[in-house]
Amino acid sequence: MFGRQKKVETPEEYVEPVEPSVRANGPWDTSEKDVSDDSAYLDFGSLLIRGRPGFNLQMPTDDDQGTIGSVVLVTEEAGLELRAFADARSGGLWDAVRADLEAETERLEGESEAVDGPFGTELRVKVPVKLPDGEEGVQPTRILGIEGPRWMLRATFLGKEALEPDDDSLLMQALRDIVVVRGDDPRAPRDPLLLTIGEDLEVVENADESS
Repeated sequence: MFGRQKKVETPEEYVEPVEPSVRANGPWDTSEKDVSDDSAYLDFGSLLIRGRPGFNLQMPTDDDQGTIGSVVLVTEEAGLELRAFADARSGGLWDAVRADLEAETERLEGESEAVDGPFGTELRVKVPVKLPDGEEGVQPTRILGIEGPRWMLRATFLGKEALEPDDDSLLMQALRDIVVVRGDDPRAPRDPLLLTIGEDLEVVENADESS
């Protein structure tokens, strides 16, 4: 005899929810965003930065050879220093760098606090400095580490935005606009990604207004 086969109920397969990426609105990897047709973007080699009214760009050098160490976006009251580094495929560089920054702050007899920010854990740092008039002062900074595919972008807010963080500010919008060009060359974690001045950029020297 044949009976009707009973339906076997199986538990629904559990699907782990996917957390939204902290970079859902930028900064971007070059594989994620094509800005070749956007004339507002300026080419600094490993960083493509979208120009916006309200800030100027500075490129301080790290040595006598004129190696560009960072790109700094400057407004009237604040600044944003940008440096990009190679990272491992598995990521995790920001944890190590953050620990180094905390140790260096302690060595300088400053204060550091790790807090939650829009890109994960960030550092709020205060270190003692000597002011131009010879008085003792404190320099505050807000340091963010943002990891992408085999790269880490370190963003340091200076001035007013270190004291009064604003995640909707002009400089934060500029940070989210950035596209990182890591390249395919093998690089060790922590290696700086080369910054250059694009051929279409005009370098303007500071004029000496006192003459």
